[in-house]
Amino acid sequence: MARVDGSDDENCVLYGLHAIREALRAGNRPLQRLLVLRTDGQFADLVSLARVKGVPVHVEPRPAIDRMVPRGNHQGVVGIVAAKAYSEEDDVVAFAKSQQDPPLLVLLDGVEDPYNLGAVLRTSEAAGVHGVLLPERRSVGLTALVAKASAGALDHMHVARVRNLSRTIEGLQQAGVWVYGFVPASPKNYTSLDYRGPVALVLGGEGKGIRHGVLEKCDDTVHIPMSGHVASLNVSAAAAIALFEVVRQRGTLRR
Repeated sequence: MARVDGSDDENCVLYGLHAIREALRAGNRPLQRLLVLRTDGQFADLVSLARVKGVPVHVEPRPAIDRMVPRGNHQGVVGIVAAKAYSEEDDVVAFAKSQQDPPLLVLLDGVEDPYNLGAVLRTSEAAGVHGVLLPERRSVGLTALVAKASAGALDHMHVARVRNLSRTIEGLQQAGVWVYGFVPASPKNYTSLDYRGPVALVLGGEGKGIRHGVLEKCDDTVHIPMSGHVASLNVSAAAAIALFEVVRQRGTLRR
């Protein structure tokens, strides 16, 4: 096990054929993704095992893997170790539905900055969110830096990684959850919605925000009014504003 070199991210990597194989088999060190030089030959069994375990596999050129393990014999394979195991999507939804308050979920599309994800998790825990859902591909994973940025909130938050956010939204809607996307271009003010029932808030990440296909699946879209020259808020700031409007409407503030 080694820290990623040349970065102040406390994310850790596991490398080498044997170490990765044992980690995948044991399952007690959750891997958020596997990086390999190829998917055939000596890597074939690892790739197959990773896919069975639901670990995304990425083919990377040797210089990229060399940079991650500059002083170690990585043998062409690196596993990114998560700070916490993910929950299953169905378990998150079931947990939300079992609580006294109506389900409150957060869906993040494209949040790739660990500080932003950590801040959103911290705000979500403070606001009583029942679970956070992340896409498998367009998201930073649950790294040690995310855990640190969450100020301990990650330990108390159910976080699931989903393959397809659009399908996840469809499933939530079938379960009676209203799904609202937050986008600057929406004509509707975020305070105009009723958040007292089962709701899921969709927030976009840095740069591109919520993808068009995901946005189309939402029941409605809203914006947070701004009077300055900046076009949009940081996702963690937007999450705080949106979630505490839910808290305000539900009257669930605890002293």
